[in-house]
Amino acid sequence: MLEKSGVGRAREIILGKRLWLAALALFAVNAFGQQSYVGSYSVFAGFTYLESPSINLAERGFHTQIGINPRTWLGIGFDYSISTGHTSITQSELIPSLQQQLNAELAPLIAAGFIPANFMLTIPIDSTSQTFALGPQLEYRHWRWVTLFIRPSIGAIHEAATVHANGPIEQMILARLAPSGTKTDWTGFYGFGGGTDLILGDRLSIRVQADFVHDHLFSDLLPGRNTVRFSIGPTFHFGRNVAK
Repeated sequence: MLEKSGVGRAREIILGKRLWLAALALFAVNAFGQQSYVGSYSVFAGFTYLESPSINLAERGFHTQIGINPRTWLGIGFDYSISTGHTSITQSELIPSLQQQLNAELAPLIAAGFIPANFMLTIPIDSTSQTFALGPQLEYRHWRWVTLFIRPSIGAIHEAATVHANGPIEQMILARLAPSGTKTDWTGFYGFGGGTDLILGDRLSIRVQADFVHDHLFSDLLPGRNTVRFSIGPTFHFGRNVAK
C-alpha cells in the first residue's frame, strides 16, 4: 500500500507540472501574441496632475485625447488638459532684472524703517493651466495585453494666474505687475512623453502616461520652467480594425 501510494503521489506531481506548463503556455500565447483588434479611433479621458517644481506649483484636473490610428504602429491625435492649483511666488524666484528693480524700490522703505531689512516679497497665486497639443505617437503592440507608446510633446500652454496681496507693500507692487489682479499668458512648449495602455478588452484599456516639457510662461516675471504631467484613465477604442 505504501509503495502504491508513493507511485500515486509521483503521478500527481507529474500531472501538476503538466498543468502548470499548459497554463504558462496559454498565458504566453495570450500575453505575447499580436493584438487581434486595433481600432482606427481612440478616446482617452481621465485625471491629470501637472507639476512645475521650480515654482512649487502642483495642479490637478482633467485630461483628454482623441486619436486616429492609420497604422497599427502609428497614432495621430489631439491632446487637451485643464488643471488648477495654488502656489506662492517669492522675490527670489523672479527673473534677475526684476529682482534688482524691486530691491531698488524697497531699499528706501527699509532705510526708513517701514519694512524690516529681511523683508521678502511673497505673492500667493491661484493658477489655471490649459495645454493644447497635436502630433504623432509611435505605438508598440507586440503584447496581447499591453501597448507601449512614445511621442514628442509639442504644443501650447495658456495660464491664468490670480494674484493676492498680503499687505500694503504687496498691493503697491501688484498694482504695477498685474493691475487687474489676474495675469494671463500663452507660450509654446516642447519635450517628450509616453506611457502604456493596459488592455482590458478590444474596446477598453486603462492608460497611464507622463509628459516632460519645457516652457517659458510669464517671461517678464519668471525664468523658464520644466513641467511634468501625469495622467491616468480609461481609453475607448472603436472603428475599423487596422490590424487586418
